[in-house]
Amino acid sequence: MAASNTYGMKLKDRPEFSSKPKPLCFPPTATVAEAVTEMSAKNFGSVVVVDADQKVIGIATERDVMKKLVAAGKDAQKTTLEEIMTKDPRLARETDDVVDWLRIMSNERFRRLPVVDAEGRIQVIFTQGDFVSYTWPDLIYQAKELAKASVGRNYPVWLIGGGIMLYSLLMIIVVSSIG
Repeated sequence: MAASNTYGMKLKDRPEFSSKPKPLCFPPTATVAEAVTEMSAKNFGSVVVVDADQKVIGIATERDVMKKLVAAGKDAQKTTLEEIMTKDPRLARETDDVVDWLRIMSNERFRRLPVVDAEGRIQVIFTQGDFVSYTWPDLIYQAKELAKASVGRNYPVWLIGGGIMLYSLLMIIVVSSIG
């Protein structure tokens, strides 16, 4: 079974790119209460904070709301998204490589990746779960191929090791039958 070619695949070529709902977008002056109301109604875990040209300037997640608003005892009706958002988040271009971003997200420990077009306007948000669920069959396939290659490449080592063990076993048998 051959794996699908995730390696070298562009973000915009992913099936989810066109099927995911548009992200919730708000200006930085919107209140956290406004954003949370929409997030709850549409079951979203984040909102994208955009400027007047719809270019991404931040992202506000459920975690931001918990840590920077609730835990800090702030009022959601008076606090703006600008006050709690993660400023200048990592942005991917729709032509970027899927596996590159999976690696970056894993290494830098963030879960949501805003994807923008050539003009920097938000298109979609991918989550780590989107990448993992899609690449899991490919990763299994690659692990199997690597294992096959490793065993095949190390064939002389296996042969030598097996030969030494067989020789040792025969010596034990010969010595015990002599004594």
